[in-house]
Amino acid sequence: MPNDTGDIRLPEGSIDCHFHIYGPPDRFPFVTGERYSPTGVFTIEDAFDLWDQMGVNRGVIVHASTAGEDNNVTFDALQRYPDRLRAVAVLDPDVSDRRLDELTDAGFRGVRINLIRQDGKVMSTRGTNFDDLKKLAPRIAERGWHAQLWVECSDLAAVAPELEKLPLDYVVDHMCRTMADKGADHPDYVAYLDHLRSGRYWTKISGADRNTRIGAPYTDIYPYMKAIVAAAPEQIVWGSDWPHVGHGPDTVPKVQDLMKVLFDCVPDEGTRRKILVENPKRLYGFE
Repeated sequence: MPNDTGDIRLPEGSIDCHFHIYGPPDRFPFVTGERYSPTGVFTIEDAFDLWDQMGVNRGVIVHASTAGEDNNVTFDALQRYPDRLRAVAVLDPDVSDRRLDELTDAGFRGVRINLIRQDGKVMSTRGTNFDDLKKLAPRIAERGWHAQLWVECSDLAAVAPELEKLPLDYVVDHMCRTMADKGADHPDYVAYLDHLRSGRYWTKISGADRNTRIGAPYTDIYPYMKAIVAAAPEQIVWGSDWPHVGHGPDTVPKVQDLMKVLFDCVPDEGTRRKILVENPKRLYGFE
């Protein structure tokens, strides 16, 4: 991803709540040749270099299933930079209590659940699924974890009654991964906004490059992001989604375009600070 952030910088203390790291492969092998495989090595230090240009201080690694299902690359980064990082795991439902305690102590605060479909098609079958979550829920709830949902709004509407039987709060990826031609007034998108208002659900206003139908500068997603901000500013965090796996060379987003989307859709400085600094501290337990 090009690193030129232009004239836009985020407020002091900003937290990038969604990014991934991969490799180096001699220590942390990753899956190649799949839709969401990385195109190279992307280390935590590479992320820090980008953050320096953006004005980001801390962040939340969302462990990618293609980065190795043992979470070790993320665990290693947390151990080396405990004050700067938190993380979301991929878990086997039979993970031991001892390992869960190790992950919690290291800074893991959630598990990512893969329910993703786009235009009715399954996008990925890797990672932790809903049946796994039902088995894991009591044990991760005891440790203060949440479930992060990679899900489209109509699929969220279908599964929400079952989710709400579990003793967990939820963080919804990428504005509920809703494509920009669906309509921000679609009943299932409105239901997603209602979930945010309930206080039990959070969301990430990230993924403009994934939800767009027209490409950069992603203006077709503005109504969706603005609707989220109007509905529940206390329940929102932001993420860069670096290094943007799954894109071809012609569609990899520029960081200045993604930051402009944020500033255009959240013009109020106080609300931006809430989303970038205050809300992530509450959700992920940063000091």
